[in-house]
Parts: sequence; structure tokens; C-alpha cells
Amino acid sequence: MEQKKINCFQCKNFYITWDKNFPNGCKAFGFKSRQLPSLLVRETDGKACLAFSPKQKGNFT
Repeated sequence: MEQKKINCFQCKNFYITWDKNFPNGCKAFGFKSRQLPSLLVRETDGKACLAFSPKQKGNFT
């Protein structure tokens, strides 16, 4: 069974850190890593990230 791929850049929990050693962060799981958080979650858990929440598009006034 193929799992869907999660794009961290489209998730509201994803952020870029100021730490050059760990540039990618996940607010939902509270960690920073060298690789994209979704890849680390899949590598560790064997499942797609369950904390993915799409960024809100639209009116930002």
C-alpha cells in the first residue's frame, strides 16, 4: 500500500529555524531537524505524518 507523500511546505505546523544545523521545524511535534519533518516522521514511525494541517489560503487582511 502506497502512503501519500506529505509536503511540509504546505503545512501550517512547518517552519524554518535560524539554526543552520537544524533548519526545519515542526510546531505540532516540537522538534527541529536537518531533513523535512515529514521524512523524519516516516523514517521513525513508518507512517505518513498525522499532524499535517494545510495552510490557510486566501484573505490575509
